[in-house]
Amino acid sequence: MVASTNPEKSLLSQQQRWFQFVSELQERPLLEFSQVWKTYQTIYPDYDENPTRAIAWQPSAETIPTTNISKYMTKTGHESYADLHRWSVTDPAGFWASVIDELSIRFHMPPNNILKKQNDPEQAHWLPGARLNIVDSCFKSLANQTAIISGHEGEQGLSFTTYGQLNELVAQVVSALNGLGFRPGDAIALYLPMTAQCVAAYLGIIKAGCQVVSIADSFSSGELKKRLEISRASGIITADRMQRGGKVIELYDKVKEAAAPRAVVISSNGSPPDLRIGDLLWTDFLQQGGGNEGWHGAPETPINILFSSGTTGTPKAIPWTHLTPVKAAMDGYFHQDIHPEDIIAWPTNIGWMMGPWLIFATLINGATMALFDGRPNTLDFLRFVKEAQVSILGLVPALVRAWRTENSNLDLRGIRLFSSTGEASNPEDYLWLMSRSGFKAPVIEYCGGTEIGGGYITGTMVQSAAPALFTTPALGIDFTILGDDQQPVERGQMGEAYLKPPSIGLSQALLNADHHRVYYADCPKSPDGRVLRRHGDQLRVLGNGFYRAEGRCDDTMNLNGIKVSSIELETVLNRHPDIQESAAVSLTSPQIGERLFVFAVARPGTDPDHLKQELNRLLATQVNPLFKIHQVVMIDELPRTASNKLMRRSLRNRLQEDKL
Repeated sequence: MVASTNPEKSLLSQQQRWFQFVSELQERPLLEFSQVWKTYQTIYPDYDENPTRAIAWQPSAETIPTTNISKYMTKTGHESYADLHRWSVTDPAGFWASVIDELSIRFHMPPNNILKKQNDPEQAHWLPGARLNIVDSCFKSLANQTAIISGHEGEQGLSFTTYGQLNELVAQVVSALNGLGFRPGDAIALYLPMTAQCVAAYLGIIKAGCQVVSIADSFSSGELKKRLEISRASGIITADRMQRGGKVIELYDKVKEAAAPRAVVISSNGSPPDLRIGDLLWTDFLQQGGGNEGWHGAPETPINILFSSGTTGTPKAIPWTHLTPVKAAMDGYFHQDIHPEDIIAWPTNIGWMMGPWLIFATLINGATMALFDGRPNTLDFLRFVKEAQVSILGLVPALVRAWRTENSNLDLRGIRLFSSTGEASNPEDYLWLMSRSGFKAPVIEYCGGTEIGGGYITGTMVQSAAPALFTTPALGIDFTILGDDQQPVERGQMGEAYLKPPSIGLSQALLNADHHRVYYADCPKSPDGRVLRRHGDQLRVLGNGFYRAEGRCDDTMNLNGIKVSSIELETVLNRHPDIQESAAVSLTSPQIGERLFVFAVARPGTDPDHLKQELNRLLATQVNPLFKIHQVVMIDELPRTASNKLMRRSLRNRLQEDKL
């Protein structure tokens, strides 16, 4: 019998074999991942060279009709997802009008129309004439439905907050702010863990017409002070302390060191802190009566000041408006497929955009959020996920690697969907993650930014998934990928992603920088003459609708005349059994040119010189023999931002300081 040489038949045969294997897996206890990985490599021997062929998950005929996207396509008369996306970006007014109706966004006064100044995307005017407060749209569910499930590191049991209880607490916050003399437009900082009280404070500040200043609880007093000054905050809500891994972190002490404005302090178990004159305990704050009537205003009114995760200099202060949560909720509805019965855990905090995103994506869609006060890389968190019956689990790649290292036989069969953001992911780690659900749950890769209010490239529950790949631009937004010649890149090539405005969610102002200069100045036009907006991500076009993240544009290097991304190198380096995590950075010198350095978190006792030899062999065989590592630098932990993004710039600075 002669073997088929038809590539389409060969591909079909591979995928049939894989899904037969998956079907058999789902009928028995979870298999050791080493056996899953061996089977995957056997069926897809060229998965490295042709990742789009190596499909690991596909939607079933039974689940597709239950997805929000499928139901919406039926309602709007679109026969394919590609057709739906095309409509969403060619008729933005029609699409967003439909989304606002689908999400049941509540208005105090409805808009006169949906979009003005469409031809001037930098100044697009959404929902002119409308008056609203987006918090009203967070409380459409029955009062007795659970809004928040809470758990704490080192503690047993769960606590529950209903929509009715949360709404009452939000009303108390509004009344207290009014009673203390805060007025619409005032900026009030949040510097505390992501708890039910944090959510109530967040929503209460916005409902009162004030602006939340989101500050990560991991920041030092100096970084806290910097953000308070940029935002001109007139108040702050914090906690006296928090515990992480057995360590007590005194948050209120940092507030005092930062000379913060008047503070409201949530006291943990134990004796309350010694307060500065004028500061209040949370319990006393809630007794300050001033009327709980909410504020309503124009959609473009700022509600939240968030900060870029830049690691040097002054962070960009990015205002969210009452429009931005519509984008977050839309992404959650379509791309994370959130239903009212879902329970969503996404380890985050109020200082990173995913904190506010989680609040709006969950509550506007009438679901339940599961909040864990503690470290998410622990078995405590995984026990919480199981006990809370989480169905949608958000994560970042570093968490997946930590879970896999500590508990490779983890059982996550209660999860129906994973979603990943923060940085580029590793295919092997993400195949492992899907295997822990018995391949019931895909990983929805989700990439965007604070200045977008969500994602611009993602996946869906109606498209097949390959590990660590994106499948589509997000609904309502489009992009193009341009090479160094400012022309669209071909299949297999890498380029810079530029967004195509307008879209609800895209920022139109910065608090402390020139918005036009940051996002639009010197940008090329698209091939069809459209205005483009700079974003800074590098993507590789893989064909068949798939894309792969290659890091930020400033994370690329030119080794021996060949352009390569840090992510591309790290994906290979991390396959070495002694490597737990790595970061590839480069330095340029006039005499030698660009040199490659690898920072490695390795197993104890690993010899750096021997590791360098083995890593060079890996790069030579799996990437390019012209790539040579100049030095391996052993490190206990890679530096990361509050949103868990790798700080390669910090590592470059270290190399420069050491004059390597």
